[in-house]
Amino acid sequence: MVSDLLRRPLGHFAERSLAGLALVAGTGVGFGVLLLLVRVHWGPLYRADHETAAWFNELVSANDGLVTVLRAVTSLGGRPIMIWLVTIAVVGLLIRRQGRLAVYLIVTGLGALVLDPSLKELVGRLRPVVDIPVASAPGNSFPSGHALGSMVAYGALLLVFLPAMRPRWRRLATGLVIAVVVAVGVTRIALGVHYLSDVLAGWLLGLAWLGITAYAFRLWRRERGRPVRPLGEGLEPEAGREITPAPAEDRVLPHPRAAVAEVITGWVLVFGALYAFGMLVSYHVEGTFVATLDRKVPEWFAAQRTDTLNDVSHLASKAGDTHAILLVSLVFCPLAVAFWRRWRPVLFLALTMFGELTLFLASSHAVNRPRPQVEHLDGPLPTASFPSGHIAATMCLWVAIALLVVPRTDRWWRWLAVLAAVVMPLLVATSRMYRGMHHPSDFAGAMLLTALWIGLLWLVVRPNEELSAGGGQDSGGADAESWDSTRPSGSARPSGSTRPSGSARPNGSAGTVETAPSRSAQLSELDDELARAARPD
Repeated sequence: MVSDLLRRPLGHFAERSLAGLALVAGTGVGFGVLLLLVRVHWGPLYRADHETAAWFNELVSANDGLVTVLRAVTSLGGRPIMIWLVTIAVVGLLIRRQGRLAVYLIVTGLGALVLDPSLKELVGRLRPVVDIPVASAPGNSFPSGHALGSMVAYGALLLVFLPAMRPRWRRLATGLVIAVVVAVGVTRIALGVHYLSDVLAGWLLGLAWLGITAYAFRLWRRERGRPVRPLGEGLEPEAGREITPAPAEDRVLPHPRAAVAEVITGWVLVFGALYAFGMLVSYHVEGTFVATLDRKVPEWFAAQRTDTLNDVSHLASKAGDTHAILLVSLVFCPLAVAFWRRWRPVLFLALTMFGELTLFLASSHAVNRPRPQVEHLDGPLPTASFPSGHIAATMCLWVAIALLVVPRTDRWWRWLAVLAAVVMPLLVATSRMYRGMHHPSDFAGAMLLTALWIGLLWLVVRPNEELSAGGGQDSGGADAESWDSTRPSGSARPSGSTRPSGSARPNGSAGTVETAPSRSAQLSELDDELARAARPD
């Protein structure tokens, strides 16, 4: 009886290994056959490639809106987005003390980055030539880097984070990944930058590389004495609790409907205050100190311009544009979830930036204030002068980050967030007025927007509620349970990492709270013990 129990993990591992090897071998052979057919210019494949490219070009080239959509979808397979996704995931896993999974993502991603340019250089296939080009891409054509990269990046992320999902959501996540990968590949053909065979080759090669790295990871687990379970459960099923985004939070807001009503009402009131202030400083202060200041300051800055200062002000101004603000937000939000294990701070920042954007656009259109009567270094812009969108976005972003960071840590670097909340808006404001794009009262309008909107969200969302409820300052690290996922049983836990008695433990796959080990957890532990007992050593 005992020997049968000990053989069971070995049998499961052998069956799964053979199935995985067959899949990897099949995709590898498929890629090799496709590469050979491309190299020998096999007639049916050659005709299929060129006829497909011509058909898509005729369909797409006459529709500018469709081209815009295709460009947006194809960017999901571009290196900037995929590198951002993998990098953020790696940093988050390291914060949660999941080193093995971080290494897997790094190795898998680097392999894809090496395979794509190497094979393109070896094959040397030129990109399609279509009647009406709608897009261009550098380098050679075979295989499609977007198809390869999206298969590897999204597939690897799916395998890593499957344990953090409820079982009923895993199929949906898998279907979504497949849809994204397929959509990216189709857009490459439709935009005329790849042949059909390029995309098929990218998918096959990406799937083969993903299978190889997943198989290697399973062998690594086996060597560590861990059972190898179906890939449908993810690469590291027992890490589900640690990689769940917000296991410490049952509900983001206790009364979401009331909060939505309060935010909408507050938005209307803030817009009213901005409109009243904007109309006042724009059209009803002639002959006052405010009007003199709005005229003299842009003129003084214009008189100080030099080529060097123009370049410096351009860089400072870019720190407040949409791309810079979005980049900082997309880096901060995932790291905030990884550190603090709660969605509420992210909700606070997201509502701050969304509200700032909508308030700026609405008040700018309503007030419609002309820009200063000096040379505008940024040229004509689609929005009016009041309030400054660059300054308001910069101020909202960095003030919100400071409000989240300072109460949550006692480290010295929390004051860097305060410094950024002061220096960055002043830097952007100075550059915008230097470049002749805004009056000083536009700066004041941005300050009013920031104060009123962040103050409203602070009262409604309460992003640091758990601190006032007795949570205290966060250490900024992962939970004590995630101290070291690879430590041997019986090893000491680091000091200060004990869990209060009676506290609930979050469930990995469901994200809910359980006070006693579930039956599945007990079976998992038994499986681990049997696997260790079955090891040859």
